[in-house]
Amino acid sequence: MPVPATATATLLRRQFDLTWSLFEYHLERLAPDDFRWEPAPLCWTVRRSPDGAWRPDWADSEPDPVPVPTIAWLTWHIGWWWGVTLDHAQGRPPRDRTSVTWPGEGAPTIAWLYDLRTQWLTVLDDVTDTELDAPAPFPWPDATDRTVADMLAWANAELMKNAAEIGQLRMLRAAS
Repeated sequence: MPVPATATATLLRRQFDLTWSLFEYHLERLAPDDFRWEPAPLCWTVRRSPDGAWRPDWADSEPDPVPVPTIAWLTWHIGWWWGVTLDHAQGRPPRDRTSVTWPGEGAPTIAWLYDLRTQWLTVLDDVTDTELDAPAPFPWPDATDRTVADMLAWANAELMKNAAEIGQLRMLRAAS
């Protein structure tokens, strides 16, 4: 018999469901050409490496001015941080940023994001009160006052931010 969801777990699931519905609105409308459209001269995107994989532009210190990310870069970014969060939530060794490659324009990336969603729903639906109250292993490596509930809420909020950025870029491209 399933364990009834706690108020915190229920709130986290509702927060995610709302965020995903807003994100899905834009995912359903993305065309392959939208992904690598560069809206400004200073952009971060993904580029083919010599081995044929798509690799993101990156700087260990945020540049000033901050480059405008493309939808391709933003979807890679979601895949990276969400995958690492899932690694922590599911007790796996976290993947290194440099090992996360972008799947490509259109359907491959959309499928990747839907797969991450499926994995995330499993985490949200199976989390217990004890797990929610445990110290957060990510994204605050040195914090002692953050819990797994904080980590899950952060991931939902990060998705909301990235979804808004993708939506804005998609609408700008469509309007230009």
